[in-house]
Amino acid sequence: MGHWFQQNIVEPGKLPLLLALSAFVLTFAVTRMITRMIRAGKGPFRNITPGGVHVHHVVPGVVLSVVGGFGAVASGHHGLAAGLFAVVFGVGAGLVLDEFALILHLDDVYWTEEGRQSVEVVVLTASLVLLVLAGFSPLGVDELSGEEQQSRLGVVLTYLFNFGLVLIALFKGKARMAVVGTLIPFIALIGAIRLARPASLWAKRFYRRRHRARARAVLRAYHHDVRWAGPRRRFQDLIGGAPDRTPLPGPGPGGET
Repeated sequence: MGHWFQQNIVEPGKLPLLLALSAFVLTFAVTRMITRMIRAGKGPFRNITPGGVHVHHVVPGVVLSVVGGFGAVASGHHGLAAGLFAVVFGVGAGLVLDEFALILHLDDVYWTEEGRQSVEVVVLTASLVLLVLAGFSPLGVDELSGEEQQSRLGVVLTYLFNFGLVLIALFKGKARMAVVGTLIPFIALIGAIRLARPASLWAKRFYRRRHRARARAVLRAYHHDVRWAGPRRRFQDLIGGAPDRTPLPGPGPGGET
């Protein structure tokens, strides 16, 4: 195990990335635990409201992300400083993305249905970083052979082809498949060849006069949502807590550390 860790993590310079990912996941988990305690009125934690202003934890998160990001760029891939700044960046990113929905909607939606987007973004981010740690390269260039890597034309064409698949999947309304497809081209290919989501730009442009294709897209989207909406909601509730069923007046308990 020690030899594998040294050969696959330390020597390629992936240790800072591993530390950042660990700090990111741990920060998100601890933050959600604290905010759920604040929401339930348990424990010593309370919202930070100096002067009556609710300071969300995205604020220190931005500061830590900036410090850790610039510090990581300046320190390189090896050494104590690189690991330290990676942890700082991971903590900051965890705090920021835990309130991603607040940034997106410019409103305190932490415990609403819209707040589920924060959990989804955190899970997606952690999954992508884990794939990078496992050896996946953006747009599948890691799958090129030695001879192909020597050909600039082959590399460029591979990038363009895979990037085209990602764009098609994105225009078809399959954002998750598009993002994961940047690392695993096969996922982008599936998203590109399958029917588009009914409300996507692709469907509005190409299914406008193809009534049969539009009907199939609506039916497939309906069956997909019915099948996966429940498990996805239960998974999000398990990680981030169930949202409020009715909106609460005033600033919600976003929770601060």
